[in-house]
Amino acid sequence: MREISYVEPKDLSEAVKVLGENEGRATVIAGGTNLIPSLRSGETAPEVVVNLASLENLAYVKAERETISIGALTTISDLISSEIILKESPILSMAAGRLGNPLTRNRATIGGNLADASPAADMVPPLLALEASVHAVGGAGKQREIALDRFFQGPNQTVLRQDEIVTHIHFSKMKNPAWGSHIKLGLRNAMAISVVSIAVMLQMEDDVCQKARVALGAVAPKPLRAYHVEGILEGTRIDSKTLDACSRVVTEEISPISDIRASSTYRTQATAVLLRRAIAEALEKRRQG
Repeated sequence: MREISYVEPKDLSEAVKVLGENEGRATVIAGGTNLIPSLRSGETAPEVVVNLASLENLAYVKAERETISIGALTTISDLISSEIILKESPILSMAAGRLGNPLTRNRATIGGNLADASPAADMVPPLLALEASVHAVGGAGKQREIALDRFFQGPNQTVLRQDEIVTHIHFSKMKNPAWGSHIKLGLRNAMAISVVSIAVMLQMEDDVCQKARVALGAVAPKPLRAYHVEGILEGTRIDSKTLDACSRVVTEEISPISDIRASSTYRTQATAVLLRRAIAEALEKRRQG
């Protein structure tokens, strides 16, 4: 095994500088729940590892007047315990509670979960349904905001440049009453890697859906929004015929693969069934108040 240089920057600007000086040779580590296994298996072989764990100013959950901001180094456990997240985005809290085991949740960060860009990343579907954006900083302190639905390019690939680091994620508070649901299907239990995951957000006025956001994970090369399904839901009174149409259309929006966890056929069929269940679950929460 070749030697790896280890750098623990004192601040964000130093971290960005190190990445820029070692373009193509360096990688970032925060919680390490993804990188450490990759290093052990040889799947990843960087020459330089830049540890962000000591940058405490990147770990926070803040409620502002109209938005929620989450620092990239916020752990999944912190999301679960956050009263702000539970109140403003319960589907995100729900998804966090289904990620891995307690040890993993105590180490894994939300920024790392996004930057790793796994098609099955647990935190991505709820954040897509919340229309979140990713904020990153690069060379010379240049900052940019990236809509999450444009952040992923493929398996383990994002639009981040070599010298860019995710600083925080933010999304708007719901201005109108909204109800959501999150479903994760694993081989044995929620701690397993997703076979299919779905997040739904519905804004209703009377019995008509005014706005729908539907996001899917583990059923395409990257997490995605089901825009055609959203179009079916919006402006309609959601009934069994609407749910039937959503189940049909969603199979045309996904492109699942076959792997050791499930076949593409199984994923397709499961997605159609679970989407219907997720929408019904969100509507039931509305009825319950």
